[in-house]
Amino acid sequence: LEKSINSNPMIEKSEVFVSIDGVLKAMVKQKTPIARVFNDESSFYIDYQGNIMPLSDEFTARVPIISGDINNINKDDFNKLLRFIWLDDFLKKNIIGIQISPVGSLKMQNRNFNYEILFGKAINIERKFQNYKAFYQKTSVDSTLSRYKRINLTFTQQVVCTK
Repeated sequence: LEKSINSNPMIEKSEVFVSIDGVLKAMVKQKTPIARVFNDESSFYIDYQGNIMPLSDEFTARVPIISGDINNINKDDFNKLLRFIWLDDFLKKNIIGIQISPVGSLKMQNRNFNYEILFGKAINIERKFQNYKAFYQKTSVDSTLSRYKRINLTFTQQVVCTK
């Protein structure tokens, strides 16, 4: 039974057992989608472990949409980035899209404002997002955030903005 359940592409892990009182029980853990990829060939989710997960007919996850060539990036670093966004409440609510350029640099879209975030390569992730959060907090207090067209996080020591 476990093999049959685990063969479902939406299931991460299952355990089937008989309890002491003779009742058959099944514990099933579903995969958690953290991003959705749109490319020329197909569309699919990426789960928390970084594996491909098919789309569901029953459910649509609210996750960032990834576009561009995912073959041009380091998969481990990119999965680390996606997990970082998924686990952070602020980023999870605000980052709605990630575009991958042919050279592997990332450009992100924000849910509430009309600016793009140039992230660069998926390195120094924590430091770049820390800079972004500090910038976001400062500019949202003085209401200047809506004036920007581009926020560049490529450099770890500074945030470069274009109006």
